[in-house]
Amino acid sequence: MSTNELILFRNLKHEDILNNMVALAEGREDTGNRASDVAAEIISLSSRYGFEGNLWHCFLSYALINNENPYTLSAEKRGRVEGSLAKAALHDCAVFRGFFDYDIKKIFGEKEDGIAEILTDYSIKHASGEGETFNKRIRDRIVDLAGKLSKADSDEMFLSELDTYYKDFGVGKYGQHKAFRLRHREDEGVVIEPITRIRHVWLDDIVGMETQKKKLVDNTEAFLDGRKANNVLLFGDAGTGKSTCIKGILNQYFDRGLRIVEVYKHQFKDLNDLVHEIKNRNYKFIIYMDDLSFEDSEVEYKYLKALIEGGLEKKPDNILIYATSNRRHLIHEGFADKLDRGANDDIHESDTVQEKLSLSARFGEKIYFGRPGKKEFDNIVLTLAHKRGIEMGDDELLSEANKWELSHGGKSGRTAEQFIDYIEGILIPSGLQGK
Repeated sequence: MSTNELILFRNLKHEDILNNMVALAEGREDTGNRASDVAAEIISLSSRYGFEGNLWHCFLSYALINNENPYTLSAEKRGRVEGSLAKAALHDCAVFRGFFDYDIKKIFGEKEDGIAEILTDYSIKHASGEGETFNKRIRDRIVDLAGKLSKADSDEMFLSELDTYYKDFGVGKYGQHKAFRLRHREDEGVVIEPITRIRHVWLDDIVGMETQKKKLVDNTEAFLDGRKANNVLLFGDAGTGKSTCIKGILNQYFDRGLRIVEVYKHQFKDLNDLVHEIKNRNYKFIIYMDDLSFEDSEVEYKYLKALIEGGLEKKPDNILIYATSNRRHLIHEGFADKLDRGANDDIHESDTVQEKLSLSARFGEKIYFGRPGKKEFDNIVLTLAHKRGIEMGDDELLSEANKWELSHGGKSGRTAEQFIDYIEGILIPSGLQGK
């Protein structure tokens, strides 16, 4: 029983660990530290991902849900796959069931009995249960799958459990991560890599902006339901919650198959490659562009225009673009753009203005985020303080908040949050409040 017998599930993640364990099971290694080396690799990997219980079974499950092959990609879209692909998958399930059935205590022997116990009954003591790479929800899915696969009493049941997982959660990096970024590597070209640490903010955590949040939610839900939805431009004053709303949308709808890929304007030339990779996956993707704006000399916006509307290829139905900006029209307009032709060296001045306005026009939904007034700002401060459990009189708190905003950029949600951080982290511990 070895990985060489596998037909579909090849090039597994961390396959060297699996091969080393197979060698131990077959007694092909007699070096003194081999067993402890393999155990150390499994424990290190499990700690990074937050696994618990039977680490060997978690490792095997992790390998299975990460392998993108013709069967898993088809199962992600349709669930159970029939025909020759299914026969090949059943063959591989028989091989993996053999791996699941390994007697870890027998493999490691009496001298390593303590290691065997750690590998088969690993517990996590820290409160969150999260690893460095996965949050608790994703970790729990993998641990739960490991338990189901270990109890499968036939190859068919084993494959059925995998089919359900692939259909519900997907396969590979898109099934395990919420957000991604682009990297351009010389040896690989465009690479879409996971962002493993996402701020866990929810839309309800954003105080105020109820109308703006509702517009964004309605558009996103239409997108997820397969109805017509618009590309969205969130524009307005700095620190008013535009980017935080995007994070809140991601966290709220991740379980419904929403994923986000963050793209910077210098990467717009790679947009076609990005779309080519994600357009046939069973997820809904938002291409997210934060703090988007262009100067006169920058022409990258033309790549974006072609993607949104205007290229020969239709934008895929599983992709939308959400952008945030302090500018409504995105592209810088100078006073010269408004002058008559005699003062402007652009022969077709009106065409130039329309060119600059056309990008913003291609966002069907534009949502304005303005600075809060005094009443709204005070409400944000008090709400955040109460959520944090800060025991300080409202009058004193608002008096300090008003002093703070005057010297920290004015009234905004960001300023209010920074003020509460200051109160919680410095003012209260120093005993300075009320003085």
